[in-house]
Amino acid sequence: MSQQIDKIVEQKINAIQKNENVYEIGRVIKVNDYVLEVEGLLGVGFFERVRIGDKAEGYVSAINRNTIGVALVKVTEEVYVGDIVTPTGEEFTGKFCEKSVGRIVDMFGKDLMTGQYFDELIPLQIETKPISIMDRTSVNRPFATGITGIDMIYPVGRGQRQLIIGDKKTGKTQIALDAIVNQKGGDMLCIYVAIGKTKKEVKEIYTDLLRRGAMDYTIILAAFNDECPPVLRNTPFVGMAIAEFFMLRDAKDVLVVFDDLKKHADVYREISLLTGKVPGRDAYPSDIFFLHASLLERSCQHKNGGSITALPIVETKGGDITEYISSNIISITDGQLVLSQKNFEKGFKPAIDYGLSVSRLGGAVQTKEMKRIGAAVRRELLSYLESCDVYELANMDEMSPELQKKMINGKQIRANLNQYKFSPRTMEEMYRLFDGLVEY
Repeated sequence: MSQQIDKIVEQKINAIQKNENVYEIGRVIKVNDYVLEVEGLLGVGFFERVRIGDKAEGYVSAINRNTIGVALVKVTEEVYVGDIVTPTGEEFTGKFCEKSVGRIVDMFGKDLMTGQYFDELIPLQIETKPISIMDRTSVNRPFATGITGIDMIYPVGRGQRQLIIGDKKTGKTQIALDAIVNQKGGDMLCIYVAIGKTKKEVKEIYTDLLRRGAMDYTIILAAFNDECPPVLRNTPFVGMAIAEFFMLRDAKDVLVVFDDLKKHADVYREISLLTGKVPGRDAYPSDIFFLHASLLERSCQHKNGGSITALPIVETKGGDITEYISSNIISITDGQLVLSQKNFEKGFKPAIDYGLSVSRLGGAVQTKEMKRIGAAVRRELLSYLESCDVYELANMDEMSPELQKKMINGKQIRANLNQYKFSPRTMEEMYRLFDGLVEY
């Protein structure tokens, strides 16, 4: 009896390997770069994984009246009109292995440093149901970045979504890397999601983190600039799915950095235009807000004690934080750190624009002492910056004694907020910087 069962199982496996168990097939009727139009597959579902012969693999990205759209994620040979498309009956998922910590990986469970796939891969749903309101609790624990201008003036809490926004080459990625390095010796898992970066850029980030011992608790999830755009579109969701996996199973605190979501939005616009979606403002599809909201709002403080903290990065042009994608993500997040090209060129690092930056949680995620000192420092700093616009070129001798003291103290506060990269400060060090400069 057991031999008969083994024989039947073997026959079934052989049939699966030869695709003889598939009774519904489709054919490619249009090839539009990495997006295919397929006819004949009436029973497939949205986001179902499909195979195009032995040439490519993709997923169902659109279901039309008589055809379906297929987005390609893996291509070994060029696809032509007439190629056979077979469904798998499986949902398209990301793959992950717990041994990925300390490595550069992709969304398919491949170690990009060795070119080999991990064993014991765990499938992760790319689109998941949001964590319910009843399973979330208030964000009230501090997330220490080690950067004085952030921890003291615009603090971030565990479970918060804090946007880092600014022009190119103003230090956006560096703030995220500083935050990762500052978690050394703690209990936080860090996931750095590289979207559309070059291999050289990712290698440099890996080297910086490895040199400082941060790769012991960090996963770099990369979608390079030469990948198929659907891979770039889905990689951030896989990064968030990995974070949810650890938060829900182990009640772990997880930090996820998305670098950057402007490239992600541009990739999604390209895919949407190729699939025939109606373009809206700046040619972005109407669901671009939903795309980023469904990604970022998965971060939270969970009732089991774990959390997901999200640091999305957005690159601007000409310091314009009011353009479409920037304003969308600002409205989704719990605050933003705005980096100024002008401050960067003046040598203020990090180049935070303290007048435009916001933390909507503020003192709720600070210790009592930090809240007390931080409020005083922020008040004095913003007053000084406002006066600077008027009196920066004025003669100090002609100012009143009160204004002179205000300008001298403000200048010293501004200087004390300067901080070199990868040089985190403890809370005690931050307190000592402002002794005698502000009245608490």
